[in-house]
Amino acid sequence: NFILTVDFKLTPGANSGIKYFVDTTIIKQSGSAIGLEYQFLDDNVHADAKLGRAEGIRTLSSLYDLIKAENKKPNQIGEWNHAKIVSDKDHVEHWLNGVKVLEFSRGSEEFRKLVSESKYASYKKCGEASEGPILLQDHGNQVSFRNIKIKVLK
Repeated sequence: NFILTVDFKLTPGANSGIKYFVDTTIIKQSGSAIGLEYQFLDDNVHADAKLGRAEGIRTLSSLYDLIKAENKKPNQIGEWNHAKIVSDKDHVEHWLNGVKVLEFSRGSEEFRKLVSESKYASYKKCGEASEGPILLQDHGNQVSFRNIKIKVLK
C-alpha cells in the first residue's frame, strides 16, 4: 500500500514508464521485468500510442496495454508533468497533473479479463503480486525524473 509521486519530462518521441508490483520470478528477457506500468509516452510521435488491442491503452498515463487513461491534461513535451500512483490494498489509481485518469482493482474479474486479452496473457496472475520492486523503465530515450517520493500507507 503506497502513494508514489514523481515529476517527469519527456523529449520528443520518448517512451518510458514506472513499473510496479514487478514479479521478479518472471524473466521475459534479460533487462526486462513483468509488472504493472504507468506509461510515459510522447503520444503524438511514438508509434506505441497506436498499438495494442484497443485504442489508447498504451498512451501517456495509461496502465500499459490494459487500461486507457481518460480526461488527461498533459503539459507540452519538454515541460514537467506530475504523476501519482495510489495503491491501497487492491485498489489502484493513476493520476496526471492532479487529475485521476484511471482506477482499477487488481485481481478483480474485470482486471483478469483485461490481462487475458493483453500481451501479458501468458504470465500467470500478472499484476497480482502482493509486493515487488518499483522500476523506472529505460527504452533508451531521454526522460528526466525529479521529486520521486513514496509514502507507505498503513
